[in-house]
This record gives sequence, C-alpha cells and structure tokens, in this order.
Amino acid sequence: MIEPSSQLSGEEEILIEVTLNGRRLKRRVKARQHLADFLRQEMELTGTHLGCEHGVCGACTVLIDGHTARGCLTLAVQMSGKCVDTVEGLTESGQLAELQEAFITRNAAQCGFCSSGMLLTAYELISSNETLSRGEIRECISGNMCRCTGYHAVVDAIETVMTRRGKHQK
Repeated sequence: MIEPSSQLSGEEEILIEVTLNGRRLKRRVKARQHLADFLRQEMELTGTHLGCEHGVCGACTVLIDGHTARGCLTLAVQMSGKCVDTVEGLTESGQLAELQEAFITRNAAQCGFCSSGMLLTAYELISSNETLSRGEIRECISGNMCRCTGYHAVVDAIETVMTRRGKHQK
C-alpha cells in the first residue's frame, strides 16, 4: 500500500510495505529512489551491484514476485505490496546452494561482480519447468554481462544443475 500524496517531488518520501527476503517491512522511501539504491544504502544488502545503471549489465538483478528485474530501473516505491528477493535472501534460505556450489566448482564466479545477478537469473531459469539446451541457457543469461568467464563456465554451472534436475537437453 502506498501512502497517497499529491504532486510528488523527487525528495518526498512515501511509505511502502514490502516483503524483502521473506520479511515484511514498512519503510519510507524517496519518490525517485531506485530499488538498487534502496537495497544497498537503506537495507545494507550490497549483493545487488550497480554496474551500468541503465539496465544493460544485469549486475543489479533481483527477483520481484519470483521474476528477475533490474533494480537500477525499478523505483523502490513500486515495490509496495510485492515480494523482493536478493542474492542474500536466497543464500540464507539455502535456495541458491546448489547453484553456488556449481558456480564454484565450474569456476563461474571469478571476480564475483556479475555473480549475484547471474545467480538470480540462473535461479529463475532453473525454477521454470523448462528443459533447455546449452544454446538456450546461453540465450537466457545473455542479459547479464560477465567480463571474466566468457560465459562458458557460467553455462557449464547452470547446465550441471539442470542435468541433476533432469531439465537439460543434449
């Protein structure tokens, strides 16, 4: 629920209610504050990285109601009534453990900057009940930039988990 207000300026604060990493909270946020900035600065959840700040690199990827979204393009006020999950929340709950293990084993998390966004994108992909080929996996993660691995190791890691779960086509 968003507290109504007339003629919002960028500095005006609005009360939002959001479920963040499984915890309901109420917070006042600036009308024009981006979700990524809210998560990093207000909530101290620094796993959501800021790269390009134009929605291109995927470093700011979060899950909103179970679907990936760019935190740098989303306003925090838009999250009222929604569920937001960050890499920290899914790590603490253990939902990313299998993917994280595969990323480590396959050396898919080299510098780590893209890893949180890549993990959340992979999580959404694996959570879908689709059976995907290696090329389709590569296409699904193409919105996340990685300068270290060339994507091969990331695709290997995702393919490993999908194969374990019977969701990979040869």
